Amino acid sequence: MERLERKRVHGHEYYYYSKWEWVAGKCRRVWQKYLGKLEDIAQAVEGGGAAPRYAEVFQWGLPLALWNEARAARLIEEADGLCPKREQGLSAGQYLTVAAVNRAMSPRSKRSMWEWFSQTALVRRLPRASASALASQRFWDHMERIDGDTALAIWRRVVKGVVEREGLDLSSISYDGTNFYTFLDTFNTRCALAQRGKNKQGRGNLRQISYALFCGADGHMPLYYEVYEGSRHDAKQFPLMVERFEQFLGALGGWPGRRADITLIFDKGNNSPENFALLDGLALHYVGSVKLDEHKDLATVSNHDVRFEECAAADLEGTKAFRVTKTVYGRPRTLVTTYNPRLFHTQWLTVQNDLGRAVEKLSTLRQALEDRAHGLLRGGRAPTQASVDHQCDAIRSRPYLKRVLPVQVTLGPDGLPALAFEIDSQALEAIAQTYLGKNILITDREAWNNDQIIQAYRSQFIIENIFKEAKDRAIGTWWPLLHWTESKIKVHALYCTLALLLRALLLRRARQAGLPLSMKRLLGELGAIREVVNIYPRHRRQKAEPTRSVLTRTSDLQDRLMAVLALRKEENENLG
Repeated sequence: MERLERKRVHGHEYYYYSKWEWVAGKCRRVWQKYLGKLEDIAQAVEGGGAAPRYAEVFQWGLPLALWNEARAARLIEEADGLCPKREQGLSAGQYLTVAAVNRAMSPRSKRSMWEWFSQTALVRRLPRASASALASQRFWDHMERIDGDTALAIWRRVVKGVVEREGLDLSSISYDGTNFYTFLDTFNTRCALAQRGKNKQGRGNLRQISYALFCGADGHMPLYYEVYEGSRHDAKQFPLMVERFEQFLGALGGWPGRRADITLIFDKGNNSPENFALLDGLALHYVGSVKLDEHKDLATVSNHDVRFEECAAADLEGTKAFRVTKTVYGRPRTLVTTYNPRLFHTQWLTVQNDLGRAVEKLSTLRQALEDRAHGLLRGGRAPTQASVDHQCDAIRSRPYLKRVLPVQVTLGPDGLPALAFEIDSQALEAIAQTYLGKNILITDREAWNNDQIIQAYRSQFIIENIFKEAKDRAIGTWWPLLHWTESKIKVHALYCTLALLLRALLLRRARQAGLPLSMKRLLGELGAIREVVNIYPRHRRQKAEPTRSVLTRTSDLQDRLMAVLALRKEENENLG
């Protein structure tokens, strides 16, 4: 039973709320809660209680959602199973999970990890965490236990559980590679991964690390990744990645029995006779693309040719295609030529912009040559016909410009070169009627119709968006990269890819619930849900200051996300 008790202490009356139960045949008090004096109770009823001394604000929605996904994926258990340690402080799995959650929501360096962690609701999920426990040295003491093979084993175990629990459809798998520039010193010999190469962000002056990823079309789920030397060409890395992915998928139990159902999707940068021979030898279905200039008989077909047929799928509105069978890379293969008016519009505007810049630069070059010929410009090395040709080729390096903007470099009586150029309107019209808006797809899925082949190839945008998000300075997972040894970079790649997986799981939950959100919108909505903890003055006989928490005002969308992701307010209402 429960009672309201009155006690008299030193001439003052105090009230307590208590609970009594029968214990060993006697009615005894089980617990009691101090309420204060009678006037204190009256003030509390009227809403005039003591004001809080101060308040603390914690990130609540996003860190808890990511943490719950990490626990559902058994990330801590799988990592600890491969990297065991005695029961002292945080485990290797807990460090790895903290790093993955941080990368998924607010990437920080290890030196500022506690500063971030202490401002999230995760401080109550890991009571052992502290500033000393999350110091950068303690973090890397544990991450040194994870070598390259162990990192892959952890990833395999986590992904296998996710695939089985989520029932992922592995029939369509995209593959692509990218690279991330670093600031490693040129003379650093402790990291063979960082090499100079063609950087996709235009930072070719820096050493870079290449990153390859296999991603399922179902739920934007990363399935397998690998980091390798930044100087390796995509086409040379492709066969290695396919063979390793075959082994990886076999370890998941999905390759031997389901190979006939899997279709690999990749872009034209991986094309080579050896790579297609590998796909043929593995009997692996594929959908890719080829360069237009390699099949000029198809590239020069008019975009209004009668062979084009309109696609019936709703998401392919305006697209049309026709197919042929040609011998490519040693055997007959199906080629599907497509025309997309949206792609045409984008490419047409791009050509116009490139053409305008090229004309402006050529005009400046021509004027400089004329000034030198008239004696207005002196000094410096005199231009030659070869040097002017080289400059003209550099100016017209963008696609199609050499065709639509022919130049003539001639020598005058004084031996100085002169430049003449004009826009070839007929060549521009011919390119607009043939090349622009066109793609040529290659596949061995002869039984599929054109719509299915095009839709499969367009699913490649999933992995491209993942790379774009990973490099985004606002919501990206990869930067900052402040490591300079190969082992640390491989661990960095592991928790960054785990961050992609946790995000993908959140997005999958939202879309399954009928919420068509982008990744950026999802992270923003969850990140805006904060927890405010009010700390009140400590009364007599209270050992700690009483606290009470409340969430910031949430929108209807945020309420739906909390319900979908099983984030419950009541668990955090009273922390005292």
